[in-house]
Amino acid sequence: MAYDVSKMADWQIAEAAEENMPTPEEWRAKLGLKKDEVLAYGKVAKLDFLKIMERLGKKPDGKYIEVTAVTPTPLGEGKTTTTMGLIEGLGKQGENVGGCIRQPSGGPTMNVKGTAAGGGNAILIPHTEFSMGLTGDINDIMNAHNLAMIALTARMQHERNYDDERLAKLTRMRRLDVDPTRVEMGWIMDFCAQSLRNIVIGLGGRMDGFLMQSKFGIAVSSELMAMLSIVRDLADLRERMNNITVAFDKKGKPITTGDLEVAGAMTAWMRNTINPTLCCTAEYQPCMVHAGPFANIAVGQSSIIADRLGLKMFDYHVTESGFAADIGFEKFWNVKCRYSGLKPNVSVLVATVRSLKMHGGGPRVVPGVALPSAYKKSAPQLVEKGCVNLVHHINIIRAAGINPVVCVNSFPTDTKEEVAIVRRAAEAAGARCAVSTHYSNGGAGALELADAVKEACEEKNNFKFLYPNEMKLRERVNKVAKVVYGADGVSWTPDAEAKAKMLEADSQFDDYTTMMVKTHLSLTHDPTLKGVPKGWTLPIRDILIYSGAKFLCPMAGTISLMPGTGSDPAFRKVDVDVNTGKVKGLHEVD
Repeated sequence: MAYDVSKMADWQIAEAAEENMPTPEEWRAKLGLKKDEVLAYGKVAKLDFLKIMERLGKKPDGKYIEVTAVTPTPLGEGKTTTTMGLIEGLGKQGENVGGCIRQPSGGPTMNVKGTAAGGGNAILIPHTEFSMGLTGDINDIMNAHNLAMIALTARMQHERNYDDERLAKLTRMRRLDVDPTRVEMGWIMDFCAQSLRNIVIGLGGRMDGFLMQSKFGIAVSSELMAMLSIVRDLADLRERMNNITVAFDKKGKPITTGDLEVAGAMTAWMRNTINPTLCCTAEYQPCMVHAGPFANIAVGQSSIIADRLGLKMFDYHVTESGFAADIGFEKFWNVKCRYSGLKPNVSVLVATVRSLKMHGGGPRVVPGVALPSAYKKSAPQLVEKGCVNLVHHINIIRAAGINPVVCVNSFPTDTKEEVAIVRRAAEAAGARCAVSTHYSNGGAGALELADAVKEACEEKNNFKFLYPNEMKLRERVNKVAKVVYGADGVSWTPDAEAKAKMLEADSQFDDYTTMMVKTHLSLTHDPTLKGVPKGWTLPIRDILIYSGAKFLCPMAGTISLMPGTGSDPAFRKVDVDVNTGKVKGLHEVD
């Protein structure tokens, strides 16, 4: 049944749907899994990846469907909601369908945006558990990450306090001679805490640590989270865990987690994180939750592990990419698919009339502030002008050899005229287009979208990467800037270009992927520039190196790894019903 979204908040819809949510044992029977392949965690279950893949590994894959979007307003345009709605629509048609989305961070959940569970009748349940830690993957990642910092800072203290002979007896290792001004890692926590971006640690006496500057990032920015999203199995995770650069010594040589002999213990903390968590839509189709890396500085995808599982378990497997097609789809295309060896059948491009009005010159949209009235009344001229952004994103996807399906994620304020403009623009650009009302009507509102996606899945595509592995870093960046972003070219600061030349000359970086870093609010590096800007150059100011994940991250602009909590955070609305123990007030925008 579809709930009345005009009378019920998202958390209330989720609570009502959860009353009939299948138990882990019921899921086992429903999905045809063996008893030891389902690991119960209260209302949800983890799926034993290694055991299921051992049994189903030779089974043919189902259809692989990716969901992305146009350049969003700061409120998001409903990729998660559309992912849930598409799964519900396919389920309504009797298809064997499932999917996977990223796990939300506690930072946005308790901040301005709220959790990322979808919304209305296209929502993931159990809502509270999903929004507040689920089965503990983020907590395990925090413990593993911070253990590396414990290992480093303790080592620095002991190296300062003891001579070589005494140090050798205590540590059984050589002196690492860490440069305290070149510690690359910081600490992490799963909240938006701007006051911890820059800190000083080790205050006190000689036994109270090593006095130095340090920092905190949000948990989902950890390299360990990025690694979880792109590893193929536990062995791959363990191998990468040795190679994380924690700091540099005073001669400029990297000091890794392997050098600190902490990688094994870090993997032990993360051993259970390789198993995706099984949740479901409000209409009880299965949907996994696995990994939750940043989309601007990391890959912004749920895991390869979950996609491998889903393609064996379901005839249609739906996965979501973070942000718009210029970031999320580009990384799905050139990073995730390159690592996984999987090829998508179709990409769904989510657009809203609201976002296209913004790109057509509509007023500024600010999170936490009431949406300007221009977005709530008919403005076909703004939609018409804004469709250039839609067409640009269609062309990004077509450059990968895929003909996308445009989904108009329909809002009650959209007019028939405005929707018709979007449909005409999409079809003129060679894409299928479907209007979906999944937020209000669940699967019944997504039947047109489901039909279009199934039809597209039957078409043979010509999926191909944007560049070959052999292409050098600067050539790759130039290709992405021109083909994906629409830039005229790339400019490099002297330091960034020198680092790029060094990386290109060193064969150890030949198998590193290129992870572009820029704002998600514009095709350019400038978040204020909407539509499809012309006559601009992409500036690269630095390149970050993630040696465990094997990412080279060219930086176009400044990206903070620790967001700040806004003036009207979501935690103000969250509370507990003391009579039932149930959480109320959790909300979401995406």
